[in-house]
Amino acid sequence: MVIDRVITSKTIDEREEQFNVSLRPKSLPECVGQEAVREKLSIAIKAAKHRSEPLEHILFYGPPGLGKTTLAHVVANEMAANIRCSSGPALAKAGDVMGLLSNMDTGDVLFIDEIHRLSTQVEEFIYPAMEEFKVDFTVDSGLHAKTINFPLKRFTLVGATTRAGLLSAPLRSRFGMLYHLQFYSPAELTEILKRSASLLKLPFEERTLELIARRSRGTPRVANRLLKRVRDYAQVKGRGMLSEKIVAGSLEMEQIDALGLDQLDRSFLTALVNVYEGGPAGIEAIAATLGEEKDTLEDVVEPYLLQVGFLRRTRRGREITAEACRHLGVKRPKAEKADDQRRLFL
Repeated sequence: MVIDRVITSKTIDEREEQFNVSLRPKSLPECVGQEAVREKLSIAIKAAKHRSEPLEHILFYGPPGLGKTTLAHVVANEMAANIRCSSGPALAKAGDVMGLLSNMDTGDVLFIDEIHRLSTQVEEFIYPAMEEFKVDFTVDSGLHAKTINFPLKRFTLVGATTRAGLLSAPLRSRFGMLYHLQFYSPAELTEILKRSASLLKLPFEERTLELIARRSRGTPRVANRLLKRVRDYAQVKGRGMLSEKIVAGSLEMEQIDALGLDQLDRSFLTALVNVYEGGPAGIEAIAATLGEEKDTLEDVVEPYLLQVGFLRRTRRGREITAEACRHLGVKRPKAEKADDQRRLFL
């Protein structure tokens, strides 16, 4: 399902992807944020170069839009290696993987996005490729079937997933390096936006990029997307210069508030208050109320609401927090119930 949201961290179309690619850093020194991950990668890359060996297999996991694909390309650039990209859903059968692996040269990087969506057949097929750098490929079927042991050159598999919990234990254990990507701070996002604005030759006033960064949900992809929308607004409504007035007007038009919440986020929280009396409520029930897919709410809406403390996940369902009620300017239903009960005993 394609989600038409400005602040979604998922790629919307090819033009958006090209926009993000043009702004991606090419080396580790150009990257901003994720300091612990960058330091560990730097050490691993230097050690591998010193030994003249390919890197171990790497798994990046975390919410979408935090730079997993970017880091995969950075790793390939730092190792002076070629990179081949695919995704879990695209590799439907063993032959699809065989076509990629047979063309890998020594030290090359194979990047598989959404690797948790690999089929069981494909996943088991790549186990020996990851461990022993060989695969057993079956040709023909029935009485004429025969298995060919195909040796591979030593390559590096870089996997990326937004749902590490869905990875099978055997696949996860075959990665030598596992890195969790965290949300970015407003200061880090401001630095990313400065670099993007420089590449786009976009003039801006002081503090304007900080305003965008604070509404970017801790995600570089969202920050760059908002920068693109503000740039369009500045060219039409202003003189191309990013000013505080231009930024505020653009984000207000997109219905993005001071904390980066958009209309869908507010609808999610409002439904919890008005329909489910603050919760707990099941995610399927909330999705039906909003007319949205359950996966959309779980992958796109909930992570940020949990991060900012506006939502609680319990065994009984989702609950709104007092902080979220204050942000929305509404009273907490359970607090009202408690007040009514106290009045009965007075």
